[in-house]
Amino acid sequence: MKKNVLLFLFNILSLVVAAQDPWKISADKIDPGKYFGITAGNGIIGIVSSPQPFKVKNVVLAGTYDTYGRGRVSNFLNGFNLLNMYLEIDGRRLDDQNTSNMQQELDMQHAAFTTKLTYGKKANIKYTYYALRHLPFTVLMDVTITADEDFKLTAASVMETPDALRDVENYYNEIDRPHVTLSLLTSTAKSPTGKLQLCASNSFLFNEQHGSEPKIIHEMWDNNSHLMKFSKVIKAGESYRYSVVGSTISSAQHADPLNEAERMTIFAKLEGRDRLIQYHNAAWDELWKSDIIIEGDPQAQQDVRSMLYHLTSFSRAGTSYSLSPMGLSGLGYNGHVFWDTDIWMFPAMLVLHPDIAKSLIEYRFERLEPARKNAFSHGFKGAMYPWESADSGVEETPVWALSGPFEHHISADVALAAWNYYCVTQDKVWLKEKGWPILSQTAEFWASRVERSGPNQFDIKNVVAADEWAENVDNNAFTNAAAKLNLKNANLAAAVLGLPQNKDWALVENNIPILKFPDGVTKEHATYKGEGIKQGDVNLLAYPLKSITDKNQILKDLAYYETRVPDEGTPAMTHAIFALLYARTDHAEKAYKYFNEAYQPNLNPPFRVIAETKGGTNPYFATGAGGVLQSVLMGFGGLDITNKGIVQIPSVLPAKWKSIRITGVGTEKKTFSVTNKN
Repeated sequence: MKKNVLLFLFNILSLVVAAQDPWKISADKIDPGKYFGITAGNGIIGIVSSPQPFKVKNVVLAGTYDTYGRGRVSNFLNGFNLLNMYLEIDGRRLDDQNTSNMQQELDMQHAAFTTKLTYGKKANIKYTYYALRHLPFTVLMDVTITADEDFKLTAASVMETPDALRDVENYYNEIDRPHVTLSLLTSTAKSPTGKLQLCASNSFLFNEQHGSEPKIIHEMWDNNSHLMKFSKVIKAGESYRYSVVGSTISSAQHADPLNEAERMTIFAKLEGRDRLIQYHNAAWDELWKSDIIIEGDPQAQQDVRSMLYHLTSFSRAGTSYSLSPMGLSGLGYNGHVFWDTDIWMFPAMLVLHPDIAKSLIEYRFERLEPARKNAFSHGFKGAMYPWESADSGVEETPVWALSGPFEHHISADVALAAWNYYCVTQDKVWLKEKGWPILSQTAEFWASRVERSGPNQFDIKNVVAADEWAENVDNNAFTNAAAKLNLKNANLAAAVLGLPQNKDWALVENNIPILKFPDGVTKEHATYKGEGIKQGDVNLLAYPLKSITDKNQILKDLAYYETRVPDEGTPAMTHAIFALLYARTDHAEKAYKYFNEAYQPNLNPPFRVIAETKGGTNPYFATGAGGVLQSVLMGFGGLDITNKGIVQIPSVLPAKWKSIRITGVGTEKKTFSVTNKN
């Protein structure tokens, strides 16, 4: 009896520890009806987990857009589902009805997703998949079957074509070499309009010596799926391991995607399983040199690390891809790029991974010309960035949403990201070649966008506010303040580059109004009367715009607007900004309250993935993660991006937190710490 009690307590303790493991998010009570997948990504490919054995929900490939479905605009496409498989034991296919004890786990340290399950008394199965960090277009599935009885195993890799794709062609090739046979299961298809060609290829990896490997059989099921399979007799007590390695790429990334998918699969197969995992792990070890370590709050540590993991797994250095609100976790928001990147996700990446941040701003630089044309179409000068952007850089907002033609603060958001990139890196060559064109052209836009109503009165009328419930309003606080900062930073950039100051930019900057109520509270827009707000607007003037610096004013605006946010239907970022500002103004427990409110009510089972709103079901909301990370980095951690680089300003920690340590900060990879003085 005593032994059973001790075993019970040990199991309970194990569950508690597992729930708060700083690196691993585990689930052992999986309800398919309440299951929200978690993503293993490498910045190009996102693999979304499934509660069904041997399945993955989605394979998302960055940069693949075509017009179909909602809104007559470009949409993200699901890529080929090249990791689905099935297993048969003694001729019976394994599924969720005849397997048990399913456990799933994401190892964030090395971006590996593992599923374990049991088939009766015959076998225990474990499989782990990776979107390989060092090979941007390649994935690996590693499978181990341990036999408790003798049985015949049949294992298949099934290549399925997503519904939206057309003109599918399926191939199977065997290329014989003296020491290996290269068996390639390959599919190619066109995007809905025929604009893109998407391709995928995979192959088995075996442990056996060449000549003793199982024979592979190819089966064509229909136009949309085919498979390759093998059989193997496994004896009781034996463990048998095999892998599936595959690559997927589209004509958005390569001029010859069909052959390239097969070449990359061959390359990975001949690298071998061990080397693939070794280099993948090493790449993630390098990324995690930039980390956030919280002492004293194990659950917050796991959650914050999950947020950092997701942003890192959704983005990649050396590209010109940006971040969608849902990253690579699915097709949410059509995969479009909004202010979510520039204001909410970019700062965390800039502080911890400037090389990744460079890719995000490169995306904007490469689409400067469409932004110029957009300004021209609206009767303005300079560059006017679209509210929703995809691959081409033209406006991709569905017509029914007024944010497309009117949410103009996006241009200032892009400019702020560009200036902050220079501030952190101090890279004058980049500033001259890429930062200055963005900053100067967006400044020209604002100089032409204002209405010069008289001496010292330059209004910005008829905009959708950052608070998107406020449509077609005049002199919105965030829009006006962001425009002023854009004009100011453009002249600062000119000074750095030895260029003359633009006197008109300075004149406009100094004469765009920031409105106030009679009691001194900053007024959201000209006709604002205290109604509920969808998301932060006025409070963003204190951070990230830093146009309001007086502590009493910051607190006055917080006290007013924190009561205007409804309990439901608002995105996660607003409470994160409240947390950041309260941490910077010495209100530790109020900051901690809003830190928790920013994401805890938005979590979905079984992996604590964040949805956009409280009780929402559309994870993973990377924008919200970016906001919460800023509350930790720039709020509790006190980091601040200045014209001279990253500095640390006074901040406070919640009583529960003993300390916070932020490693690998900026280009010099510095470490900053805050210790609780209580």
